[in-house]
Amino acid sequence: MNFTTISGVTIHYREEGILNGPPLVFINSLGTDLRIWDGVVPELVNRYRIVRYDKRGHGLSDCPPAPYSIGDFSADLAGLLDFLGIDRVTLVGISVGGMTAIDFAATRPERVQALVLCDTAPIIGTAGMWNERIAALRRDGMAHLAEALLVRWFAPNYREGNAAAYRGYANMLSRTPLEGYIGTCEAIRDADLTESAKTITAPTLVLCGAEDMATPPELVRGLCTLIPQAQFHLIPGAGHLPCVEKPAETAERIAQFCDKRHLLHA
Repeated sequence: MNFTTISGVTIHYREEGILNGPPLVFINSLGTDLRIWDGVVPELVNRYRIVRYDKRGHGLSDCPPAPYSIGDFSADLAGLLDFLGIDRVTLVGISVGGMTAIDFAATRPERVQALVLCDTAPIIGTAGMWNERIAALRRDGMAHLAEALLVRWFAPNYREGNAAAYRGYANMLSRTPLEGYIGTCEAIRDADLTESAKTITAPTLVLCGAEDMATPPELVRGLCTLIPQAQFHLIPGAGHLPCVEKPAETAERIAQFCDKRHLLHA
């Protein structure tokens, strides 16, 4: 396991693939950790320098006291890239990880080669929705809400055909530190990245599971009206985490996008 400390926050990360290859950095979603990319990485590891990490408040990274901001997540990412000696990168972010990628690209455009934004949007949910969830978490804890949240993550066919894995992801979610989950909810609640998205000039691929209930396709598709020349693709049979439900198709979309943009040789 690999760790580094960024501005007082210890970050857990994993590095794989070709050390001098084009860097591809994956950013996880709310209530998950770097393992959600386990099915995607093997499809790409022979062509990229791949970095995955647990954002603050998740996985094996530190869980500082809430609140957090999307800017905090971007600063953590910048510090990790500095530590690894990576100047320019293709970012693959899902959900709040996608929000982080949008913010990073808007505030540090010189460091972004391209973006893959999965199941995300400039605004996710409403302040009222997030405040209700935070209050419930403070009152009842993570395990109480895990089952209701997982229904929004996965398409019905995945839940029915992968009972053991579904239970495992419930464990991942319910074992996320309460303070880390709440801090991230607050970051999403307070974020409006609409104007930031409009400034992005990097080549951008937007992906969404066709059965996503957390960030529905029509919401995610809206990114393409904000980011010039962004491409949109639905992934059939997937919910909010196509990297888990359809990892081969997700990896294929990423590879095709990078091939077309000649990013493998950048």
